[in-house]
Amino acid sequence: MTRLGESVARAGELLAQDLSSDQTVQRLLQETGSRRYLDLTDLSPKEQAELIAARTVEVLPGVDKLAGRIEERRAAGKGLKIKLGIDPTAADVHLGHAVPVIILSRFQRMGHDVTLLIGDFTAKIGDPTGRTAERPPLTDEDIAKNLAGYREQVRPFFDFEKVEFVQNSSWLAPYTFPELLGLLSQVPVSQLLQREDFRNRLAAGSGLTMSELLYPIAQGLDSVALDCDVELGGADQLLNLQMGRKLMELKGQKPQLVVTMPLIEGTDGTGAKMSKSKGNYVGLTAPADDVFGKIMSVPDRLMEPYLKAWTEWTDEEIALVLSRVGERSLHPMDLKKILAGEVVSALYGIEAAMAARAGFVAQFSKKSFSDVETPVVELAEHGASPATAVLSQVLGFQPSASAARRVAKQNGLRLVVETDGGQEAVVLAEADAIRPLGEVVTETVAKVAGAGRVYLKAGRKIAELR
Repeated sequence: MTRLGESVARAGELLAQDLSSDQTVQRLLQETGSRRYLDLTDLSPKEQAELIAARTVEVLPGVDKLAGRIEERRAAGKGLKIKLGIDPTAADVHLGHAVPVIILSRFQRMGHDVTLLIGDFTAKIGDPTGRTAERPPLTDEDIAKNLAGYREQVRPFFDFEKVEFVQNSSWLAPYTFPELLGLLSQVPVSQLLQREDFRNRLAAGSGLTMSELLYPIAQGLDSVALDCDVELGGADQLLNLQMGRKLMELKGQKPQLVVTMPLIEGTDGTGAKMSKSKGNYVGLTAPADDVFGKIMSVPDRLMEPYLKAWTEWTDEEIALVLSRVGERSLHPMDLKKILAGEVVSALYGIEAAMAARAGFVAQFSKKSFSDVETPVVELAEHGASPATAVLSQVLGFQPSASAARRVAKQNGLRLVVETDGGQEAVVLAEADAIRPLGEVVTETVAKVAGAGRVYLKAGRKIAELR
């Protein structure tokens, strides 16, 4: 049995136990967390390829081709040459940025040669992917500052002592104009304009500079320079990655394989990608308690993609716990606490994860919110407004009424009614979320014996309704 198989067997015994138990959860986090450093070189080429593919959107031209390339390199006593390119365009990094680094770490632990390409040259152009306008160019000082912050923040997910760093300015800066013209004569403009974001900007009359149009060419030349076997990138980078395959072919090289990773949805449950600008992110430098709390606030449906994105759990283990949730032998809240613990453990260690877990339970398992400072909504003033408007316009818990409605659609809104015996939480259905809040509260309170204070709860955010 492989080392990973042995770990899965040990974890399987724990996953069948009471997962509300702190002791069991701590043992589980220790087992699964240790996999972040587990030697995976004993996996067969097929097992390696399947493990990578299980956490990706696509492997092109196919998983079997990846396994074959691994087998070919192994026969020659070598590992694959893996590349991940990073444009250091921001100083702050969030969990969404950790996804490709975690995949890169798995390749690293499988015995492959990993190169982290720093796009210091391309950062001055700015990746136009998903942009509605041209990105301002960065200075050398900006790039150096952002790179230092990136490296420090993703360190918990990656062993930087076993990676080669290269900067693409070393080959792109001396590239001559005749060389570029010769290359461009072989690349159809139609291929560059396949990008939906380019077409949308042109249709809207927005600017599109030649430097942005040439960005995929520059990224493709990185693959040529490094003669890669595999390049990693987000699903939105697919056309850029395929350009690398084309340019390598034009240069007489064996085209790289392309591995694309999912774009992780943000914590607000609106469907938008995790982004600092949207405020739906988990920063890698956030305190352990905040990280734990933010994960606990996400809709239940995000547990599966989050488990796949940031843990070393296998598909088999994820399927097991989700089946337990489905058959009601495991409460979703207990699974979410484990997920939150996994993320905190990766960033700060097991001890911090268990402390954050204890702190969350102490705060949010109270029988009363009376000793918790919460904002107050006066129903005499706002009762005629729907909950969606109160959440967005009065409390600012959601960016818009439509966003609040989506949270309700995902069963993320609740009225919490305090009683003599504790609390009773009532899920606020989407239809009720757009009715006058005062009417909904009156109807709810009438059905609860001994009703006292009433609270509106959206994720972790709570407000008293008077």
